[in-house]
Amino acid sequence: MAKSDRFEIVFKEGNALTNAQRMILVDRETGVNYLFIQAGYAGGLTPLLDAGGKPLVTPPEP
Repeated sequence: MAKSDRFEIVFKEGNALTNAQRMILVDRETGVNYLFIQAGYAGGLTPLLDAGGKPLVTPPEP
C-alpha cells in the first residue's frame, strides 16, 4: 500500500480559505476515525471517540 493510500477522506465540508474546513479521515490499516480541522494557517487532528471514550473504529471492507 502506497503511503498516500493509507488514509481515506470520508467526509469533507468547508473551505480553509474562507472558513474552517472539516474532514473525517479513516486509517485504512487500523480503522480509526480522525477529525481534521483547518482554518487559515492553523489546523488540528484528533481521533474521534465513542461514548465510552474509546477510538471510533470503522470495520474494514471485505
